[in-house]
Amino acid sequence: MDTSAVQAPVHRAIVVVDIEGSTTRTNPARAGLRSVLFALLDEAFRAGGITEEFRDPFVDRGDGALCLVRPVDEVPKTVLLARVVPALAELLARHGDQDPELAFRLRVSVHAGEVHYDAHGPYGEDIDIACRLLDAPDLRRRLRASSGPLALVVSNAIHRSVVRHGYAGIDRSSFAHAFRVRVGGQRTRGWVRTTDAVRPGAGLIA
Repeated sequence: MDTSAVQAPVHRAIVVVDIEGSTTRTNPARAGLRSVLFALLDEAFRAGGITEEFRDPFVDRGDGALCLVRPVDEVPKTVLLARVVPALAELLARHGDQDPELAFRLRVSVHAGEVHYDAHGPYGEDIDIACRLLDAPDLRRRLRASSGPLALVVSNAIHRSVVRHGYAGIDRSSFAHAFRVRVGGQRTRGWVRTTDAVRPGAGLIA
């Protein structure tokens, strides 16, 4: 392959979400879940000030979505953890109360790195890392054992550059459990948030 034809990578914050237990639903129910999911994602990102001008269109993953945020000063990565994820959790809980038949929970993965684009959409190793963390058995178990509306994992890069510094709205002590996944022959670490509390406007605070 002529690698000179490959577009240069661009940096993106990467958020991937997946609906828990979607394979147990009927196709009509899945259609309803998908409609609600994309509406809630849009509302949660807007709650963090991340409008369409700061992000790519959401990428459909069947029972989930890939969300890519552009590296601009208006939306630092701290916003994803302190505002967007808590808003999404609150919206999920509210939706579940209002429409129990279409209630659902999410696994959420947050990473950042280099992304390529071609005619088929975005791709690259960093997207693979975010997706592998999302699908990890440890995160699935965490959500099953949880009473909360979502289970969150952040990559080691996000933990090192954002979480461990304890920025406003981010409780670093709540990311106490780490696990490893293998991507492309390399092992990388994910950090799971170990609290379920959702307080409107409070960020990821236990």
